[in-house]
Amino acid sequence: MRRRALLLAGLAAPAVARAQTTWPDRAVRIVVPYAPGGPSDILARTLGAALFEAWRQPVVIENRPGAGSAIGTEVVARAAPDGHTLLLGATAHVMNPALMPRLPFDPVRDFTAIINAAFHPMVLVEHPAVPARDVAEFVALARATPGGLTMGSAGVGNASHLATALFAGVAGIELTHVPFTGAAPAQAAILAGQVQAGFLNSTVAVPQIRGGALRGLAVADAKRWRELPELPTLAELGFAGAEAGSWYGILGPAGLPQARVLQLHRDMLAALRLPAVRARIIAAGLDPLETGPEEFQAQLGAEVAKWTRVVREAGIRPD
Repeated sequence: MRRRALLLAGLAAPAVARAQTTWPDRAVRIVVPYAPGGPSDILARTLGAALFEAWRQPVVIENRPGAGSAIGTEVVARAAPDGHTLLLGATAHVMNPALMPRLPFDPVRDFTAIINAAFHPMVLVEHPAVPARDVAEFVALARATPGGLTMGSAGVGNASHLATALFAGVAGIELTHVPFTGAAPAQAAILAGQVQAGFLNSTVAVPQIRGGALRGLAVADAKRWRELPELPTLAELGFAGAEAGSWYGILGPAGLPQARVLQLHRDMLAALRLPAVRARIIAAGLDPLETGPEEFQAQLGAEVAKWTRVVREAGIRPD
């Protein structure tokens, strides 16, 4: 359902330095191609409030969920490249091309990267009844019983499914994928022992691991997660290349002038560095990032290639 929210209230923190230009001269729209309430929505609203303080122009957060984020994303792809319509994109932006070959836009060519603003990794978890105390034992069990270990996910082609396929490929093991109709049912199935393991977003995994309901095996990132410092990464256990997580960044339409890109990046970077903004992002379970336009643009292309390869090699077909 389409939802608009006008952000007029500032944050309880010093304002971002006022922009030294007449832009923007009207409201700036940030399209969030997901339903309200999730990490992308929280990030957009937090940034929007700080940017209002900088720009003294309304920042409108417009939720346009549907079609795996393609509906809202297309709105921005077709917008005028003047910086007044932006996208709060997430990892699905680079996964969708492999799963939806008829997308009405190109996720790299039709967008201008501005800043990759936040991230959280996925965590490999298992039900405590699984007779594997660490990743080495988990992999050994999978090799001894090909297809015998079941992995729940939020659905075919979901990030949790692709993380499973990526890990299986890197580890050289066969895992049985069991899709559910969302993240909550998948988590419930792992908690109940209906499936044995799965990749969960760190925001969901942490309380379950802390409470002893699930056993954490590893973090699917290049570095350890601040909330679970005792868990090793898959990379340090010898499974480099199995990194999987969710990033959240700001993009504009293709053709956005370089001067506008630099201003947007500068203003958003200043907003992200405000103590109140950082605190809200961290409280939402995210790590703030400061990835610049060129690096972020290169990341988009690299990740499209990565997930296209994973989908092809695993033989994944969307429902």
